[in-house]
Amino acid sequence: MKKICSVVGARPQFIKLAVVSRVLRKHYHEVLIHTGQHYDHNMSDVFFEEMDIPKPDYNLGVSGGSHGQMTGQMLMKLEEVFLNEKPDMVLLFGDTNSTMAAALAAVKLHIPICHVEAGNRFGTLESPEEVNRTVTDHLSAINLPCTDSSLVFLEKEGLGEKSTVVGDPMYDAFCYYTERLDGSELTEIQDFAGNTVTLPEKFYYMTCHRQENTDTDEKLDGIFSAMEALPYPTVYPVHPRNHNRAERLCNAKGYKNIILTLPVGYKTSISLVNKAEKIVTDSGGVQREAFFAGKPCVTVLDFVVWPETMHDGCNVLAKPNKEDILTKLSREVIFDPAYQPFGDGHSAEKIVKIMKEYLA
Repeated sequence: MKKICSVVGARPQFIKLAVVSRVLRKHYHEVLIHTGQHYDHNMSDVFFEEMDIPKPDYNLGVSGGSHGQMTGQMLMKLEEVFLNEKPDMVLLFGDTNSTMAAALAAVKLHIPICHVEAGNRFGTLESPEEVNRTVTDHLSAINLPCTDSSLVFLEKEGLGEKSTVVGDPMYDAFCYYTERLDGSELTEIQDFAGNTVTLPEKFYYMTCHRQENTDTDEKLDGIFSAMEALPYPTVYPVHPRNHNRAERLCNAKGYKNIILTLPVGYKTSISLVNKAEKIVTDSGGVQREAFFAGKPCVTVLDFVVWPETMHDGCNVLAKPNKEDILTKLSREVIFDPAYQPFGDGHSAEKIVKIMKEYLA
């Protein structure tokens, strides 16, 4: 049986891995490598537990530091693992430092790379994710974009011949796990003190973790002031690195309409998405999940991540200030059920089929 090394390191990759690994292991010996990029229990372990992802064969324990430090440490450790395991292919997801480090390590050892979620382009190299994904796409033997728009970018860069649209494994996961929700997920949400949070009947759901939105009080407070002004409370699971600033701002301004919680697992997150009135996020994954659930979304970013979600105004961009966010949230949105740009919920099978054809 041929060997595939799958490399993950962050929350969105764990979600994609969950559905792809389930199919991959029927045909290949999978060696699972966790770089450690997301190491907090609520950002990592809980995903493996609740999504039945096999325990990693390797945990490299690389987290923190600058982009260069993190990528360099991962590159060295991944090279050592690849030399030891001698895989027939390396499977990568998305656009994290873990992705690019694995691509560099693999290509220098002449190991073919399969890149899932290839081709997304934001249009700016100021985004570290843009750098990671572009480098990985050009080093990969197989590029598997989720959507037609991503394929167009790959074709413009001369990568069309090794690229095939397969749909979005995030959509696979959303469909699979939404069907298995039983309501208990929402009773497990905890505040910073570890107390169980009782959710209001109606609420908004927000995720906000990107450095450009959380690195100053002014920008984060611009977002908070908008959420405070809404008619229903906002549930905000806070990324560990933003914990202190978020808590300090809410206390200083006396905000009562924002419910700060610890990070939540995948099932809890999609349950919140499904039950929320509307979504505010700076996450590429959550804006897609809002689209999957038919929930109006405001994305606090300066660039489009997934143009498909912007169809008919289902998702719109906003600046990190109160007036713009409230204006964008007030719009009426109608979702077209016939518009399904992220596939049919079976991308994992297509991904493994293409890998098999390449390795035959």
